[in-house]
Amino acid sequence: MGSFSIWHWLIVLVVVLLLFGRGKIPELMGDVAKGIKSFRKGMSDEEAESDKSKTVEHKADESAEKS
Repeated sequence: MGSFSIWHWLIVLVVVLLLFGRGKIPELMGDVAKGIKSFRKGMSDEEAESDKSKTVEHKADESAEKS
């Protein structure tokens, strides 16, 4: 009673297919993939900007020490 059998999952799959249709699910998965790619790109851009700012601060500190 605690776990689902294969028949439960098949019924859920049929209901989902009826609600969303065959073409809607791949479209939805494509949108999810685009969102993940955008998130990763944003994270890598943020890391690159923080690396640049650290480098600039480091150079500024060196020039202040030389003066």
